[in-house]
Amino acid sequence: MLDYDDEAATYDATRGGVPRAEAAAGAVLGLVPPATRTLLDIGCGTGLVTERIAGGRPGLRVFGSDAAHGMAHVARRRVGAVVLADARRLPLPDAAVDAVTAVWLLHLLREEGAVRAVVAQAARVLRPGGVFVTTVDKDAAHDVGSDIDEAFAPYLAPSPADGTELIVEYGAASGLDVVGSAVFRGYGQGRTPQDAAQGVRRGYFASRLALEGAAAERLARVLTALPDPDRRRAEPEYRLLAFRRR
Repeated sequence: MLDYDDEAATYDATRGGVPRAEAAAGAVLGLVPPATRTLLDIGCGTGLVTERIAGGRPGLRVFGSDAAHGMAHVARRRVGAVVLADARRLPLPDAAVDAVTAVWLLHLLREEGAVRAVVAQAARVLRPGGVFVTTVDKDAAHDVGSDIDEAFAPYLAPSPADGTELIVEYGAASGLDVVGSAVFRGYGQGRTPQDAAQGVRRGYFASRLALEGAAAERLARVLTALPDPDRRRAEPEYRLLAFRRR
């Protein structure tokens, strides 16, 4: 698993930068009601998306939280109101905000009960009628039918942490009903075999792949042997689900 304190300095440059962030923020805002006045972005990372959510809706007060000190430090320079916090234990009272967002977060939470706890916390801090917007099936979005996906197939983790059915189930248990969805393009996220091999060696795909022992190195070698190792494959399309608090 990556160390997101270390990743903070290079995260944006290696994750699609501003184009991907703008696409994400635009899709999120399309699911956030116009009357929304306060929004908490949990797992906000460097705040690149959070900043664009705030800039895309004048009058919306946007706050961020992240569990990694390095990420929160960068995000504060962009957003200002960012707190260092575990999304499973948000330091907010009940019914504190009108909206909660979680972009590219839930798929990372592999610890038993972690995703359920985060969804429950999002519901807790929402006012009645408030909305929770989150990405789902994040890793599956990267399966674009390429030769990289064929190489990954034997190593796929059996159950993604952010599968749609799971998140809908957890939401219902916390008083959240599905009210909408959207998709947006992952600009800059089309992978080359060389990029994928490097990511495998660094543990970047820990949420998607089960790689024990020497499996990571075996897969990396398969990837570097693919044709056109520096050619980017197709970009993913990510999916958002929106829930309303009863």
